[in-house]
Amino acid sequence: MPEQIWYLQQCRLCEQVTPEQLELLENQARVKTFPRNSTIYLPQDLANHVYLLLEGRVRLVSITPEGKQAILALFEPGDLFGELSLVGENRREEFAEAVTKSTIVAIPRATMEQVMQQNAGLTLAITKLIGFRRRRLERRLRNLLFRTNRERLVALLWELVEQYGTPISEGTLIDIRLSHQDLAGLIGVTRESVTLVLGELQSEGLVTVGRQRIVVTSLERLAQAADESIDSLPPHLRPPSTGVPTT
Repeated sequence: MPEQIWYLQQCRLCEQVTPEQLELLENQARVKTFPRNSTIYLPQDLANHVYLLLEGRVRLVSITPEGKQAILALFEPGDLFGELSLVGENRREEFAEAVTKSTIVAIPRATMEQVMQQNAGLTLAITKLIGFRRRRLERRLRNLLFRTNRERLVALLWELVEQYGTPISEGTLIDIRLSHQDLAGLIGVTRESVTLVLGELQSEGLVTVGRQRIVVTSLERLAQAADESIDSLPPHLRPPSTGVPTT
């Protein structure tokens, strides 16, 4: 099997693609490795590729005129990003940066559009991906506008549980390494505020915190604090008895 086809098959969206379409993508795709803290694209760069992350971690960052940094999204291996080029974005509006050494497949927009025209399943999957990410950003914006620092962090922890939660003996591990500064950048507060609120949540027995490691000890209590429902979690994360609503 050609190396790039193997790479492309790591993308969950490529499950929708036929072998012939996968070969077309492979012929045009290019693999590149970015060092830690290097830039993948900048605001105003042409949006002429979509990207598949193979190894490492990438973050999407917006910087205000005052120089404040907001993390819009974090991408893990298997994630597609830069997808707004497929719905009319001609130039980038954010920075994409390699948080760690990262290997990426760049797929020309024209090639991806050609495959999407042939494959309704892929088009639907990408449309759902864009919609999901938009809803997540809108929810985070509402939190920024209307919620306290504690409420913002609790809502973020719930979001991270939904995406990265892994059951372990102590509770539910948020299986992504994030510093307090990373968490602060995701919710628009200071690192000191994140440290303070995490300390409060740990004192209350809601979480245990280690070095870039957070374990949620009670999903029911976190759901109640975040004004969410346990039923919105993936099935493997839901506690055995979920008959009584938590919200």
